[in-house]
Amino acid sequence: MNEVEIAIFGLVYCVFLGVFMNRLRIKALLAASVAVSSSPAFADGLFSGNWYVTLGGAGISAPTFEGSKNRKLFFQPIISVGRGGAPRFSSRNDNPSFAIYNTDVLRAGVVGKFVPSRDAGTDDALRGLSEVKWGGELGGFADVYVTDWMRGRAEVRQGIRAHDGLVADIAVDAFTDIAPDLRVSAGPRMTFATSGYTNAYYGVDAAESAASGLGQYNPGGGVTSYGAGGAITWNATDKIAMSAFTEYKRLAGPAADSSLVQERGSKNQLMFGVSASYKFGVSFD
Repeated sequence: MNEVEIAIFGLVYCVFLGVFMNRLRIKALLAASVAVSSSPAFADGLFSGNWYVTLGGAGISAPTFEGSKNRKLFFQPIISVGRGGAPRFSSRNDNPSFAIYNTDVLRAGVVGKFVPSRDAGTDDALRGLSEVKWGGELGGFADVYVTDWMRGRAEVRQGIRAHDGLVADIAVDAFTDIAPDLRVSAGPRMTFATSGYTNAYYGVDAAESAASGLGQYNPGGGVTSYGAGGAITWNATDKIAMSAFTEYKRLAGPAADSSLVQERGSKNQLMFGVSASYKFGVSFD
C-alpha cells in the first residue's frame, strides 16, 4: 500500500471512526482509552520528538445562529497541536485538533469543538423554541495532502450534551504563495449531520409549534449545507500569522426545509473575519 492509498484509507477510517463512536457507550470508550494510553511504550512513542502548538483567535461576523438572517460579531479560539516538521497548510475552518499520526501525505488525530447554547436570547427568531444547551463535539479528523498545493480535510464529531447527533465536515483547499510571505487559499465545503443534530437545531415539535407559531417539522439526517470559502494569510514571522477570510454556504436538505429557516431565517449564510495566531515548538525528549 503506497502513501496515497494510506492517505485515502485514513480518510475513510476517520469517517468510520465517527460512526463507530456514535454506536459505542462513552464508558467503554473511556475504559479503552485509559488502557491504551497507560502503556509506557504507547506514551513514549506518541509524545517523543518535537511538536508544535498554535494558539490564536479570530474575530468573526456571522449569522446569529445557523439559518438566521440576522448577524453577530464573536470571537473564536484557534488551537492546534501536531508533530514538528515542515510547515503544513491549515484553515480557519479547522476545529481544535491533536495530530497523532503525521506523514507527508496524511495527518490524523482527534478533534473537538465547543458548541454554545442557543435560545430566544440569541435571536428573537428563536422565541417559542426550546433551549439548546451548550456542549461540545468530539471525534476524529484526517488531513490528506493530495499535492503540494491542495489539502482535503474531514472531521467527524459526536455531539455531547448540546445534541446527540453525528456531524461530518468535509473541505478541500487549493493554496498558493503569491509572495514569499503571502498565501491565498480557497475551496469547497460540505457538512453532513444525522437526525440527532438536525432535530436539536432545526426541528419544531408540537409544543414548540404552538408556542412559536412555526410549522411542525421533524427532520432526518443528510447534507445540511454546501458552499465555498477563501482566505489570504500573511506570515509576519516564522511564528506569527495573520489572515482575512470569508465563507459562503447554502443550507440544504433537512436544514433548508426547516420551518425555522423558511419562515424566519435564510438559506444563505455568509461569514467573514480576521485572525491572528502564534506558533511555538515543544519537545518531549
